[in-house]
Amino acid sequence: MRSSSEQGARTVRAFLEDHHLELAERVGAFAAGEIAPRSEPADDAEAREEARRLAGLLGAGGWLVPIGEPDLRACCLIREALAAASPLADAVFALQALGGTPLLLAPELDRAAGEPSERGHDVGAGTEFAARWLSRILDGSAIGAFAMTEPEAGSDAASLTTRAERRGDEYVLNGRKSLISNAGIADVYTVFASTDPAAGSRGISCFLVPAGTEGLRFVGPQVLSEPHPLGEIAFEECAIPSEQRVGPEGRGFKLGMMTLDRLRPTVAAAACGMASRALAEALRHATQRRQFGQLLGDFQLIQEKLGRMAIALDAARLLTYRAAWEKDMGAERITLEASMAKAFATEAAQRIVDDAVQILGGRGVLAESPVDRLYRAVRALRIYEGTTEIQHLIIARHLLEDATTADSGSEGPA
Repeated sequence: MRSSSEQGARTVRAFLEDHHLELAERVGAFAAGEIAPRSEPADDAEAREEARRLAGLLGAGGWLVPIGEPDLRACCLIREALAAASPLADAVFALQALGGTPLLLAPELDRAAGEPSERGHDVGAGTEFAARWLSRILDGSAIGAFAMTEPEAGSDAASLTTRAERRGDEYVLNGRKSLISNAGIADVYTVFASTDPAAGSRGISCFLVPAGTEGLRFVGPQVLSEPHPLGEIAFEECAIPSEQRVGPEGRGFKLGMMTLDRLRPTVAAAACGMASRALAEALRHATQRRQFGQLLGDFQLIQEKLGRMAIALDAARLLTYRAAWEKDMGAERITLEASMAKAFATEAAQRIVDDAVQILGGRGVLAESPVDRLYRAVRALRIYEGTTEIQHLIIARHLLEDATTADSGSEGPA
């Protein structure tokens, strides 16, 4: 049977280049041979240890390199294969991308602000400090984290209250971050904090804060039903050199949104991977399980479910790789395409996994069942990096803006 990434590549061949097809085959073999056989962590403590091992494994295999190239379609193919084999392995890849992408994008904001990429001591990205950490994130020797969410700032990221006060050549951070993946195991945190509270989202800046920095504290884990390193961190008079600012001051919110904009198609790809695995498990069961004297797959109600699942998966893949293709082809922004891909693919994956559980029946809700693990893992995709509801609002705003522009440009009836 073809791997999820190979199946996906065939479906979206029009959006891929030859090297992507070769990559899909290689990463599919890697995921099946080295990731899938690994034991799933039983609890939060095991998940934290396994996440570090997986980061090293992904780095050693060169699977994190496309994050830095950047090659968004390659990232999508990798995430699809990893998610089908292990949601935790996919999460490790995702967090390396989230932690490293702001360092890649910051020079664009520096240039837009008229600042050279190297600005002496007071530098943001494109510096030796940032480059050193980015290199370690991409080779898997350092684990990254993306620290934006706070107890009172989730979807409304602009309302965050963590403060970064400028004091001479330093910034002093105070505040708390919640629901942070890799909290407690990350080697470096990409942190968003307000340098000018009165300016709202235009007063948010981004910083690179290594673990072990005095004043940075791991508060504790926040345990998920599907083991995944998550938790709270706090900043208490945490002083860092100004060179650890990423991008221009006050442009952190834009940098964060640019990062999410770029990576949302990969979330959709992860959803496709989980959905593909669920469909494969459902097909395997339907062709082996006998009830009432015939195979389960001979029942039309089961066939209807399988057909619906396959249609939704192909549609999700097409939206996903269209968005990634647009970015790889040089599109400055893919906000609309990325939101459509994430919203549709994650919602479709939830339905596909649920249908797979229903097809497997009692076996589908056993703790050791792959579809039960997928059921617990897929739910978070509809929330993180922008909920489905937020994606719908983004899409509608684009449509309304386009409609308004078209109306204003119209001369009306003669």
